[in-house]
Amino acid sequence: MKLMVRTIFKTALLCAAPLMLHAQFDFKVDGRDVQVHSFASQGFMYSNDNNYMTMPTSTGSFAFTDFGANVSTQLTDKLRVGAQIYDRNIGQLGKWHPTLDWAVADYKFKDWFGIRAGKVKTTLGLYNDTQDMAFLQTWALMPQSLYSLDQRGTMISHMGGDIYGDVSLKRLGGLAYTIYGGEQPQDSTGGWVYAMQTSNRIGLTADGLPIIVANPVHSIGSYGGPVYGADLRWTTPVKGLLVGESYVNQDRSATGTWYANDLPFHFKTDKDDTYASYVDYSIGKLRLNGEYRRELFYAQQTSPTSSTVFGPNTDKDIRSGYVSAAYRITKMLEVGSYYSRFYNSWSILHSDPLNHVFDYAVTARIDLRNYLDLKVEGHFIDGTMPGLTVSRGFYAADNPNGFKPDTRLLVIRFEYHL
Repeated sequence: MKLMVRTIFKTALLCAAPLMLHAQFDFKVDGRDVQVHSFASQGFMYSNDNNYMTMPTSTGSFAFTDFGANVSTQLTDKLRVGAQIYDRNIGQLGKWHPTLDWAVADYKFKDWFGIRAGKVKTTLGLYNDTQDMAFLQTWALMPQSLYSLDQRGTMISHMGGDIYGDVSLKRLGGLAYTIYGGEQPQDSTGGWVYAMQTSNRIGLTADGLPIIVANPVHSIGSYGGPVYGADLRWTTPVKGLLVGESYVNQDRSATGTWYANDLPFHFKTDKDDTYASYVDYSIGKLRLNGEYRRELFYAQQTSPTSSTVFGPNTDKDIRSGYVSAAYRITKMLEVGSYYSRFYNSWSILHSDPLNHVFDYAVTARIDLRNYLDLKVEGHFIDGTMPGLTVSRGFYAADNPNGFKPDTRLLVIRFEYHL
Protein backbone atom coordinates (compact mmCIF):
# COMPACT_ATOMS: atom_id res chain seq x y z
CA MET A 1 0.00 0.00 0.00
CA LYS A 2 2.80 2.40 0.93
CA LEU A 3 4.57 1.59 -2.34
CA MET A 4 1.41 2.38 -4.33
CA VAL A 5 0.92 5.70 -2.47
CA ARG A 6 4.53 6.69 -3.13
CA THR A 7 4.15 5.76 -6.79
CA ILE A 8 0.97 7.80 -7.21
CA PHE A 9 2.58 10.78 -5.44
CA LYS A 10 5.70 10.51 -7.63
CA THR A 11 3.56 10.31 -10.77
CA ALA A 12 1.63 13.43 -9.76
CA LEU A 13 4.87 15.33 -9.25
CA LEU A 14 6.24 14.17 -12.61
CA CYS A 15 3.10 15.29 -14.37
CA ALA A 16 2.97 18.63 -12.56
CA ALA A 17 6.64 19.53 -13.01
CA PRO A 18 6.59 19.86 -16.82
CA LEU A 19 3.51 22.10 -16.56
CA MET A 20 5.35 24.40 -14.14
CA LEU A 21 8.39 24.41 -16.43
CA HIS A 22 6.22 25.35 -19.38
CA ALA A 23 4.53 28.17 -17.51
CA GLN A 24 7.79 29.57 -16.23
CA PHE A 25 10.07 29.32 -19.25
CA ASP A 26 8.04 30.27 -22.33
CA PHE A 27 9.53 33.61 -23.36
CA LYS A 28 10.84 35.76 -26.19
CA VAL A 29 14.42 36.72 -27.05
CA ASP A 30 14.81 39.72 -29.37
CA GLY A 31 11.32 39.11 -30.61
CA ARG A 32 11.96 35.41 -31.28
CA ASP A 33 9.71 32.85 -29.64
CA VAL A 34 11.43 30.31 -27.41
CA GLN A 35 9.26 27.20 -27.31
CA VAL A 36 9.27 24.76 -24.40
CA HIS A 37 7.59 21.35 -24.52
CA SER A 38 7.49 18.64 -21.89
CA PHE A 39 6.20 15.13 -21.34
CA ALA A 40 5.97 12.51 -18.62
CA SER A 41 4.50 9.04 -18.29
CA GLN A 42 3.86 6.48 -15.58
CA GLY A 43 3.22 2.86 -16.48
CA PHE A 44 2.30 -0.43 -14.91
CA MET A 45 3.17 -3.89 -16.28
CA TYR A 46 1.91 -7.29 -15.23
CA SER A 47 2.83 -10.62 -16.85
CA ASN A 48 1.79 -14.20 -16.19
CA ASP A 49 5.25 -15.80 -16.04
CA ASN A 50 8.40 -14.24 -17.49
CA ASN A 51 9.71 -10.97 -16.14
CA TYR A 52 9.89 -8.37 -18.91
CA MET A 53 12.10 -5.37 -19.61
CA THR A 54 14.15 -5.88 -16.39
CA MET A 55 11.03 -5.36 -14.22
CA PRO A 56 9.44 -7.88 -11.82
CA THR A 57 6.34 -7.95 -14.01
CA SER A 58 5.29 -11.44 -12.89
CA THR A 59 4.18 -9.82 -9.62
CA GLY A 60 3.24 -6.48 -11.21
CA SER A 61 5.52 -3.46 -11.44
CA PHE A 62 5.12 0.33 -11.43
CA ALA A 63 8.85 0.75 -12.20
CA PHE A 64 8.02 2.26 -15.60
CA THR A 65 8.51 6.02 -15.47
CA ASP A 66 9.99 8.55 -17.86
CA PHE A 67 9.88 12.28 -18.48
CA GLY A 68 11.60 14.96 -20.49
CA ALA A 69 11.54 18.54 -21.68
CA ASN A 70 12.84 20.32 -24.74
CA VAL A 71 13.44 23.91 -25.73
CA SER A 72 13.90 25.34 -29.21
CA THR A 73 13.89 28.64 -31.05
CA GLN A 74 14.18 30.03 -34.56
CA LEU A 75 17.25 32.28 -34.28
CA THR A 76 17.00 33.45 -37.89
CA ASP A 77 14.70 32.62 -40.79
CA LYS A 78 17.01 29.73 -41.66
CA LEU A 79 18.66 28.74 -38.36
CA ARG A 80 16.88 26.81 -35.63
CA VAL A 81 18.45 25.46 -32.42
CA GLY A 82 17.07 23.17 -29.74
CA ALA A 83 17.79 20.49 -27.16
CA GLN A 84 15.96 17.85 -25.11
CA ILE A 85 16.73 16.43 -21.68
CA TYR A 86 15.35 12.99 -20.81
CA ASP A 87 15.27 10.73 -17.78
CA ARG A 88 13.72 7.37 -16.99
CA ASN A 89 13.55 4.51 -14.57
CA ILE A 90 12.37 1.30 -16.22
CA GLY A 91 13.28 -1.62 -14.01
CA GLN A 92 17.09 -1.78 -14.13
CA LEU A 93 17.23 0.61 -17.12
CA GLY A 94 17.84 4.33 -16.85
CA LYS A 95 18.12 4.42 -13.05
CA TRP A 96 17.29 8.13 -12.95
CA HIS A 97 20.42 9.12 -14.87
CA PRO A 98 19.42 12.17 -16.94
CA THR A 99 20.65 12.23 -20.53
CA LEU A 100 20.74 14.73 -23.35
CA ASP A 101 18.48 13.12 -25.93
CA TRP A 102 19.41 15.59 -28.64
CA ALA A 103 20.91 19.06 -29.04
CA VAL A 104 21.04 20.42 -32.55
CA ALA A 105 21.64 23.45 -34.72
CA ASP A 106 19.66 23.22 -37.97
CA TYR A 107 20.35 25.52 -40.93
CA LYS A 108 18.03 25.23 -43.92
CA PHE A 109 19.46 26.85 -47.05
CA LYS A 110 16.63 25.78 -49.34
CA ASP A 111 13.73 23.35 -49.12
CA TRP A 112 15.90 20.82 -50.96
CA PHE A 113 19.05 21.32 -48.87
CA GLY A 114 19.75 21.80 -45.17
CA ILE A 115 22.31 20.75 -42.58
CA ARG A 116 21.98 19.68 -38.94
CA ALA A 117 24.82 19.24 -36.44
CA GLY A 118 25.21 18.27 -32.81
CA LYS A 119 23.53 15.33 -31.15
CA VAL A 120 21.05 14.65 -33.92
CA LYS A 121 18.10 12.29 -34.01
CA THR A 122 18.81 9.25 -36.19
CA THR A 123 16.43 8.74 -39.09
CA LEU A 124 15.75 5.01 -39.46
CA GLY A 125 12.43 3.60 -40.57
CA LEU A 126 9.12 5.28 -39.81
CA TYR A 127 9.54 6.18 -36.15
CA ASN A 128 13.11 6.01 -34.88
CA ASP A 129 13.50 9.80 -34.83
CA THR A 130 10.03 10.34 -33.28
CA GLN A 131 9.90 7.46 -30.78
CA ASP A 132 10.36 9.96 -27.93
CA MET A 133 6.98 11.48 -28.88
CA ALA A 134 4.81 8.75 -27.36
CA PHE A 135 1.75 11.02 -27.55
CA LEU A 136 1.84 10.72 -31.35
CA GLN A 137 1.48 6.93 -31.18
CA THR A 138 -1.49 4.71 -30.48
CA TRP A 139 0.65 2.22 -28.59
CA ALA A 140 1.74 2.00 -24.97
CA LEU A 141 4.75 0.04 -26.26
CA MET A 142 5.80 0.56 -29.87
CA PRO A 143 6.55 -2.67 -31.79
CA GLN A 144 9.51 -3.97 -29.82
CA SER A 145 10.93 -5.89 -32.77
CA LEU A 146 12.16 -2.52 -34.10
CA TYR A 147 11.74 0.08 -31.35
CA SER A 148 12.78 -1.77 -28.23
CA LEU A 149 12.78 0.31 -25.02
CA ASP A 150 16.02 -1.26 -23.83
CA GLN A 151 17.94 -0.07 -26.92
CA ARG A 152 16.47 3.45 -27.04
CA GLY A 153 19.50 5.32 -25.68
CA THR A 154 21.90 4.10 -28.36
CA MET A 155 19.47 4.22 -31.28
CA ILE A 156 17.56 7.49 -31.00
CA SER A 157 20.43 9.82 -31.94
CA HIS A 158 24.02 10.19 -33.08
CA MET A 159 26.72 12.78 -32.42
CA GLY A 160 27.57 14.23 -35.80
CA GLY A 161 25.69 15.78 -38.66
CA ASP A 162 23.03 15.37 -41.34
CA ILE A 163 22.29 16.79 -44.72
CA TYR A 164 18.63 16.67 -45.66
CA GLY A 165 16.00 18.12 -47.93
CA ASP A 166 12.61 17.86 -49.59
CA VAL A 167 12.35 17.62 -53.36
CA SER A 168 9.07 18.19 -55.15
CA LEU A 169 8.22 15.70 -57.91
CA LYS A 170 5.11 17.68 -58.83
CA ARG A 171 2.44 15.21 -59.95
CA LEU A 172 4.52 12.31 -58.67
CA GLY A 173 4.51 13.59 -55.10
CA GLY A 174 7.70 14.42 -53.23
CA LEU A 175 10.93 12.95 -51.89
CA ALA A 176 12.49 13.58 -48.49
CA TYR A 177 16.11 12.51 -48.00
CA THR A 178 18.52 12.39 -45.06
CA ILE A 179 22.21 11.42 -45.15
CA TYR A 180 24.07 11.31 -41.85
CA GLY A 181 27.23 10.28 -40.05
CA GLY A 182 28.84 10.54 -36.66
CA GLU A 183 29.44 8.65 -33.45
CA GLN A 184 27.05 6.47 -31.44
CA PRO A 185 26.13 7.79 -28.00
CA GLN A 186 26.86 5.69 -24.93
CA ASP A 187 24.04 4.48 -22.72
CA SER A 188 25.64 2.94 -19.64
CA THR A 189 22.22 2.18 -18.12
CA GLY A 190 20.66 0.69 -21.27
CA GLY A 191 19.85 -2.87 -22.25
CA TRP A 192 23.03 -3.63 -24.19
CA VAL A 193 25.33 -2.88 -21.25
CA TYR A 194 22.91 -4.51 -18.80
CA ALA A 195 22.94 -7.80 -20.73
CA MET A 196 26.72 -7.79 -21.18
CA GLN A 197 27.31 -7.17 -17.47
CA THR A 198 24.75 -9.55 -15.97
CA SER A 199 24.70 -12.57 -18.27
CA ASN A 200 27.02 -14.99 -20.00
CA ARG A 201 26.96 -17.35 -22.99
CA ILE A 202 27.89 -20.85 -21.84
CA GLY A 203 27.28 -22.89 -24.99
CA LEU A 204 24.92 -23.72 -27.82
CA THR A 205 21.68 -25.64 -28.05
CA ALA A 206 21.21 -28.52 -30.50
CA ASP A 207 19.76 -25.95 -32.91
CA GLY A 208 22.93 -23.86 -32.67
CA LEU A 209 21.38 -21.14 -30.51
CA PRO A 210 23.36 -19.50 -27.69
CA ILE A 211 22.58 -20.59 -24.14
CA ILE A 212 22.49 -17.44 -22.01
CA VAL A 213 22.53 -17.67 -18.21
CA ALA A 214 22.55 -15.12 -15.38
CA ASN A 215 26.28 -15.09 -14.67
CA PRO A 216 28.14 -11.75 -14.51
CA VAL A 217 31.59 -12.24 -16.02
CA HIS A 218 32.74 -8.79 -17.14
CA SER A 219 32.07 -5.10 -16.64
CA ILE A 220 31.75 -2.59 -19.47
CA GLY A 221 33.75 0.60 -19.02
CA SER A 222 33.02 2.33 -22.32
CA TYR A 223 31.65 1.61 -25.75
CA GLY A 224 30.77 3.36 -28.99
CA GLY A 225 31.89 3.71 -32.56
CA PRO A 226 31.13 5.36 -35.88
CA VAL A 227 27.67 5.30 -37.44
CA TYR A 228 26.48 6.47 -40.84
CA GLY A 229 23.38 5.96 -42.91
CA ALA A 230 20.68 7.37 -45.15
CA ASP A 231 16.90 7.52 -45.44
CA LEU A 232 14.74 8.19 -48.48
CA ARG A 233 10.96 8.49 -48.23
CA TRP A 234 8.46 9.11 -51.01
CA THR A 235 5.16 10.84 -50.43
CA THR A 236 3.36 9.24 -53.35
CA PRO A 237 0.64 10.83 -55.49
CA VAL A 238 -1.81 8.43 -53.81
CA LYS A 239 -3.35 10.46 -51.00
CA GLY A 240 -2.15 9.28 -47.58
CA LEU A 241 0.47 6.83 -48.90
CA LEU A 242 4.16 7.07 -47.96
CA VAL A 243 6.90 4.51 -48.67
CA GLY A 244 10.56 4.59 -47.73
CA GLU A 245 13.94 2.89 -47.41
CA SER A 246 16.68 3.29 -44.78
CA TYR A 247 20.22 2.06 -44.31
CA VAL A 248 22.51 2.35 -41.30
CA ASN A 249 26.00 1.02 -40.57
CA GLN A 250 27.20 0.81 -36.96
CA ASP A 251 30.66 -0.25 -35.76
CA ARG A 252 30.56 -0.77 -32.02
CA SER A 253 33.52 -1.41 -29.75
CA ALA A 254 33.37 -1.99 -26.00
CA THR A 255 36.10 -2.19 -23.40
CA GLY A 256 35.99 -3.34 -19.80
CA THR A 257 37.43 -5.92 -17.43
CA TRP A 258 36.80 -9.55 -16.56
CA TYR A 259 35.51 -9.98 -13.01
CA ALA A 260 37.45 -13.20 -12.40
CA ASN A 261 40.97 -11.86 -13.02
CA ASP A 262 40.57 -8.11 -13.66
CA LEU A 263 42.13 -8.52 -17.12
CA PRO A 264 41.00 -6.29 -19.99
CA PHE A 265 37.91 -7.20 -21.99
CA HIS A 266 37.36 -6.05 -25.59
CA PHE A 267 34.34 -6.53 -27.84
CA LYS A 268 34.16 -5.35 -31.45
CA THR A 269 31.64 -5.54 -34.27
CA ASP A 270 33.33 -6.11 -37.63
CA LYS A 271 30.00 -5.71 -39.41
CA ASP A 272 26.61 -4.30 -38.42
CA ASP A 273 24.55 -3.21 -41.42
CA THR A 274 20.79 -2.65 -41.24
CA TYR A 275 18.46 -2.32 -44.23
CA ALA A 276 14.88 -1.14 -43.66
CA SER A 277 11.76 -0.79 -45.79
CA TYR A 278 8.50 0.76 -44.64
CA VAL A 279 5.05 1.87 -45.76
CA ASP A 280 2.43 4.09 -44.13
CA TYR A 281 -1.13 4.65 -45.37
CA SER A 282 -3.90 6.79 -43.87
CA ILE A 283 -7.45 7.02 -45.11
CA GLY A 284 -10.06 8.79 -43.05
CA LYS A 285 -9.88 7.56 -39.44
CA LEU A 286 -7.87 4.46 -40.36
CA ARG A 287 -4.09 4.22 -40.37
CA LEU A 288 -2.13 1.21 -41.63
CA ASN A 289 1.63 0.75 -41.65
CA GLY A 290 4.39 -1.80 -41.61
CA GLU A 291 8.16 -2.12 -41.56
CA TYR A 292 10.74 -4.75 -42.38
CA ARG A 293 14.43 -4.82 -41.38
CA ARG A 294 17.41 -7.03 -42.05
CA GLU A 295 20.54 -6.65 -39.92
CA LEU A 296 23.79 -8.38 -40.87
CA PHE A 297 25.84 -8.64 -37.68
CA TYR A 298 29.31 -10.05 -37.02
CA ALA A 299 31.21 -9.46 -33.76
CA GLN A 300 34.14 -10.95 -31.87
CA GLN A 301 35.96 -10.69 -28.57
CA THR A 302 39.66 -9.92 -28.91
CA SER A 303 42.62 -8.96 -26.79
CA PRO A 304 42.83 -5.15 -26.62
CA THR A 305 46.60 -5.36 -27.05
CA SER A 306 46.72 -7.81 -29.95
CA SER A 307 44.54 -9.38 -32.64
CA THR A 308 44.17 -12.63 -30.68
CA VAL A 309 40.55 -13.81 -30.73
CA PHE A 310 39.08 -15.42 -27.63
CA GLY A 311 35.54 -16.38 -26.74
CA PRO A 312 32.77 -17.22 -29.21
CA ASN A 313 32.22 -15.06 -32.28
CA THR A 314 28.74 -13.79 -33.14
CA ASP A 315 27.63 -14.07 -36.76
CA LYS A 316 23.94 -13.45 -37.41
CA ASP A 317 21.40 -12.51 -40.05
CA ILE A 318 18.73 -10.78 -37.94
CA ARG A 319 15.24 -10.21 -39.40
CA SER A 320 12.41 -8.18 -37.90
CA GLY A 321 9.22 -6.37 -38.79
CA TYR A 322 5.60 -5.62 -37.99
CA VAL A 323 2.23 -4.68 -39.48
CA SER A 324 -0.23 -2.47 -37.64
CA ALA A 325 -3.67 -0.90 -37.87
CA ALA A 326 -5.25 1.88 -35.80
CA TYR A 327 -8.74 3.36 -36.01
CA ARG A 328 -10.06 6.53 -34.38
CA ILE A 329 -13.59 5.65 -33.20
CA THR A 330 -14.36 8.93 -31.46
CA LYS A 331 -12.45 12.05 -30.50
CA MET A 332 -11.68 10.35 -27.18
CA LEU A 333 -11.10 6.74 -28.23
CA GLU A 334 -8.68 5.10 -30.63
CA VAL A 335 -8.14 1.36 -30.93
CA GLY A 336 -5.37 -0.52 -32.65
CA SER A 337 -3.43 -3.73 -33.05
CA TYR A 338 -0.07 -4.84 -34.35
CA TYR A 339 1.75 -8.08 -35.02
CA SER A 340 5.51 -7.92 -34.55
CA ARG A 341 8.21 -10.51 -35.34
CA PHE A 342 11.89 -10.68 -34.45
CA TYR A 343 14.27 -13.49 -35.53
CA ASN A 344 17.63 -13.54 -33.78
CA SER A 345 19.22 -15.69 -36.49
CA TRP A 346 17.49 -16.31 -39.82
CA SER A 347 19.64 -19.33 -40.65
CA ILE A 348 18.63 -21.22 -37.48
CA LEU A 349 15.32 -22.95 -36.69
CA HIS A 350 12.64 -20.23 -36.74
CA SER A 351 10.22 -22.04 -34.44
CA ASP A 352 12.62 -22.28 -31.49
CA PRO A 353 11.45 -19.82 -28.76
CA LEU A 354 15.11 -18.99 -28.04
CA ASN A 355 15.44 -17.69 -31.61
CA HIS A 356 12.42 -15.42 -31.87
CA VAL A 357 10.00 -13.03 -30.21
CA PHE A 358 6.54 -12.85 -31.82
CA ASP A 359 4.24 -10.25 -30.28
CA TYR A 360 0.54 -9.71 -30.96
CA ALA A 361 -0.71 -6.52 -29.28
CA VAL A 362 -4.16 -4.94 -28.90
CA THR A 363 -4.56 -1.38 -27.63
CA ALA A 364 -7.16 1.12 -26.49
CA ARG A 365 -6.05 4.74 -26.25
CA ILE A 366 -8.28 7.14 -24.33
CA ASP A 367 -7.57 10.86 -24.79
CA LEU A 368 -8.76 12.34 -21.49
CA ARG A 369 -7.63 15.85 -22.44
CA ASN A 370 -5.60 17.25 -25.31
CA TYR A 371 -2.56 16.88 -23.02
CA LEU A 372 -3.48 13.65 -21.17
CA ASP A 373 -3.99 10.13 -22.46
CA LEU A 374 -4.39 6.66 -21.01
CA LYS A 375 -3.31 3.56 -22.92
CA VAL A 376 -4.39 0.03 -22.01
CA GLU A 377 -2.61 -2.68 -23.98
CA GLY A 378 -2.47 -6.46 -24.00
CA HIS A 379 0.47 -8.43 -25.41
CA PHE A 380 0.50 -12.09 -26.38
CA ILE A 381 4.18 -12.95 -26.78
CA ASP A 382 5.64 -16.16 -28.21
CA GLY A 383 9.35 -16.70 -27.52
CA THR A 384 11.90 -15.03 -25.27
CA MET A 385 15.25 -14.93 -27.08
CA PRO A 386 17.56 -13.83 -24.24
CA GLY A 387 20.83 -12.51 -25.64
CA LEU A 388 23.99 -10.55 -24.98
CA THR A 389 24.52 -8.39 -28.05
CA VAL A 390 20.81 -8.13 -28.85
CA SER A 391 17.68 -8.55 -26.76
CA ARG A 392 14.01 -7.69 -26.99
CA GLY A 393 12.99 -7.27 -23.38
CA PHE A 394 13.87 -10.68 -21.91
CA TYR A 395 17.00 -10.98 -19.74
CA ALA A 396 18.47 -14.02 -18.00
CA ALA A 397 19.38 -11.93 -14.94
CA ASP A 398 15.69 -11.17 -14.29
CA ASN A 399 14.55 -14.74 -14.92
CA PRO A 400 17.05 -16.88 -12.94
CA ASN A 401 14.71 -19.89 -12.99
CA GLY A 402 14.58 -19.95 -16.77
CA PHE A 403 11.94 -18.90 -19.28
CA LYS A 404 8.49 -20.10 -20.23
CA PRO A 405 7.93 -20.11 -24.01
CA ASP A 406 4.90 -17.76 -23.85
CA THR A 407 4.20 -14.50 -22.07
CA ARG A 408 0.93 -12.67 -21.49
CA LEU A 409 1.59 -9.02 -20.66
CA LEU A 410 -0.71 -6.19 -19.56
CA VAL A 411 0.59 -2.63 -20.00
CA ILE A 412 -1.19 0.44 -18.63
CA ARG A 413 0.42 3.79 -19.38
CA PHE A 414 -0.70 7.25 -18.32
CA GLU A 415 0.93 10.02 -20.39
CA TYR A 416 1.18 13.77 -20.08
CA HIS A 417 2.42 16.00 -22.90
CA LEU A 418 2.40 19.73 -23.52
